[in-house]
Amino acid sequence: SDDKVFTAPIESVKKRLPWLVLNLFTAILVSSVVGFFQGAIEKLSVLAVLMPIVAGLGGSAGIQTLTVITRGIAMGEMTLTNTWRAIIKEISVGLINGVMIGSSASLIAYLLKGDIKIGLVLGVAMIINMFIAGLMGSIIPVIMRTLKIDPALASSIIITMLTDICGYASFLGLASIFL
Repeated sequence: SDDKVFTAPIESVKKRLPWLVLNLFTAILVSSVVGFFQGAIEKLSVLAVLMPIVAGLGGSAGIQTLTVITRGIAMGEMTLTNTWRAIIKEISVGLINGVMIGSSASLIAYLLKGDIKIGLVLGVAMIINMFIAGLMGSIIPVIMRTLKIDPALASSIIITMLTDICGYASFLGLASIFL
């Protein structure tokens, strides 16, 4: 059953704690992705400064998307016939937001750091991560609901992991290649 606003606290803990334990393990997985690029971070300390921008904005965009989709599921707006249309819409929103935010972040990084390549790497990584946020933020709650798992409890853990991994991997991977 779903966790509701007035579910008894111990029942809410029973429903939420397993997902938070899973989050602990996903955070370890994310940190191992960052560790893979430790050499690049040591050579270019600016990467450590900019990394949270990619992951943070990707995570926020993913949470926005999954909130809209989860609300659509809860309100009965999502049906078998319109689910793919909603997913395509959210992917489009993710890409458009990625281009807008990525362009802005790219310009800001260039102005602050004086290196166009750093700005471009940041911008492209933002576009990639916002795409992933739109895609996964729309698909994961649908899958969770299909599996009879409360998407309100489970989806955010998975979205955060995926946008962190994709954000760090795209940003640090592009930086390793182009910087």
